[in-house]
Amino acid sequence: MSFRPFLLAGLLTASLSTQAQTTPTARPMSQRMADAFIGWHPDSILIGSRKTARWDYEQGLMLKALERVWQRTGDARYFTYIQKDLDQFVRPDGTIRTYKLDDYNLDNLTTGHALLTLGQMSVPQAEKYRLAARQLRQQLEGQPRTKAGGFWHKKVYPNQMWLDGLYMAEPFYAEYSQVFNQPAGFDDVARQFALIEQHLTDPKTGLKYHGYDESREQQWANKTTGQSPNFWDRGLGWYAMALVDVLDYFPPNHPQRPQLIQNVQRLAPVLVKYQDANAGTWALVMDQAARKGNYQEASGSSMFVYFLQKGVRMGYLDKKYAAAARKGYDGLLKQFVAEENGALVFNGTVSVGGLGGKPYRDGSFEYYLTEPLRKNDLKGVGPFILASVEMETAASTVGTGKTVAVDNYFNHELRKNALSGQPETWHYTWDDRTHGGFYFWGQQFRDLGAKTATISTAPTATALKGVDVFIIVDPDTEKETPQPNFVRSADVQALTKWVKDGGTLVLMANDTSNCEIPRFNTLARAFGMEFLPLNLNMVKGSEFEQGRVNIPADNAVFKTSKSAYIKELAPLKVQAPATPLVKMGGHTVIATAKVGKGTVLAVGDPWLYNEYVDGRKIPASFENYNAARDLATWLLQQPGRK
Repeated sequence: MSFRPFLLAGLLTASLSTQAQTTPTARPMSQRMADAFIGWHPDSILIGSRKTARWDYEQGLMLKALERVWQRTGDARYFTYIQKDLDQFVRPDGTIRTYKLDDYNLDNLTTGHALLTLGQMSVPQAEKYRLAARQLRQQLEGQPRTKAGGFWHKKVYPNQMWLDGLYMAEPFYAEYSQVFNQPAGFDDVARQFALIEQHLTDPKTGLKYHGYDESREQQWANKTTGQSPNFWDRGLGWYAMALVDVLDYFPPNHPQRPQLIQNVQRLAPVLVKYQDANAGTWALVMDQAARKGNYQEASGSSMFVYFLQKGVRMGYLDKKYAAAARKGYDGLLKQFVAEENGALVFNGTVSVGGLGGKPYRDGSFEYYLTEPLRKNDLKGVGPFILASVEMETAASTVGTGKTVAVDNYFNHELRKNALSGQPETWHYTWDDRTHGGFYFWGQQFRDLGAKTATISTAPTATALKGVDVFIIVDPDTEKETPQPNFVRSADVQALTKWVKDGGTLVLMANDTSNCEIPRFNTLARAFGMEFLPLNLNMVKGSEFEQGRVNIPADNAVFKTSKSAYIKELAPLKVQAPATPLVKMGGHTVIATAKVGKGTVLAVGDPWLYNEYVDGRKIPASFENYNAARDLATWLLQQPGRK
């Protein structure tokens, strides 16, 4: 086996590997590489040697990576970059500059994920992103297919399915099917994976060939099987990432979800088998690692690390595969990550790998080795950032095995979904990405290893079974819901018993004009707390300082945050067993109580919704993002139920 040398790849990156693992104050590797990328492409994303930017799958890959860094940091710079990039292409009517639907090219769908993200948020002109996403979805309606129903990779590649196409199209297709409430789409997505499994899996090695030609007419196609001749690492990497990403959107009860998870479980041991024992990474042509000229390749290796670690985090894979992911990630840091002029660079990504075309690419071993390597190629940088996020998340396992549920019974406001047109509950729900949702806070819980759930019924013992943390937010008044579910004595009894048995309960009120305080207080008083009929921190317009709450040092909950923005809050009256946690003047703002084996925390505002956590609105001097993470960590650390 040969290793292609890269500048500074030895001495410098060994120190980078150590720093990434051992220095708690070091900026995360994902953020450092994301910042380096923005430094290379400050205004627009130029792909390869192009002189102008165009709608492209590498763009979509990078925007996905930046979104995850934004979720991990609460730094709005990453969101701003995503939005500005999209706005260079998406016109007010939803048409997309440089995009041609008639090309029927699956590569053009990858950026659709970013469109769906912005289309669900509280942003100006959100409708144009939704319209653009609909245009991409329209492409799938006319996308040419094999006789069995598989998407052609491109119109110019007739009858061909490539591994690459699964990542380019299916995560977007699955997410679109979810947010637009089109369940038939999931059946089609599952069919694409089934056809790839059927036609591209080698029964001997378990690896997957790069491409399949149903017509058997291509020079590269096996005349019996239609398969291309070799196992290209990035092709299989695209497929692996697609597998774990579509599962983010597949309904839990979909009949093909178990099969997709089985595909994940079947692929993982194959990847471990072909992982280099010394380098920790994977060869360009995967089953011929020792053959002259072959080398360890950065992009496919990054994709495999992402696949393995995300598979473990999501519970699809046994925890033993985390060791293979760690070994692979260490190999990436040692071989491919270097530092130049104070910023990271990423070496060792093969520029391209294709089949057919002009000049003709025959899929041979020799062909794959002719493609040049590139520094800072986005097909490597994006997966490396995603892999880094997964590895950084793996270090925060406080929530592993725990479930955090939010109430959707006492708080049950309805609206029409802007994308699907269907009625939906909103305000403080995990799925709501608009200003008033808990999507960002929910992502923090999930990144800490916990599962998030929703309870839409009364909080009985049955409903709370398996729940470790239960959050009740802003119970409805008759003004908000025609027939609200008020807190009853039976609810108080059930929740008191649940807490005494080890449950962790969070009570979040709101200002007195927007929250059903009197009946909510029958529950709060069971734990020595009472929301008072006062409104504090009445902020006028953008006078944000009027909402400042200073957090005392050495408190038990907020370890990294010193200041928070909480406006129009109801203070608390506190008596045993409750004790004040955060006070403002003579008022208690946040209180906690130990009751039996359990814990209760109360605060007079739902202050951790997206608008004040995602970094886009309030000044950086307010640390709501860090406070949300601190609180999530503390809640998950409570002794809990056995």
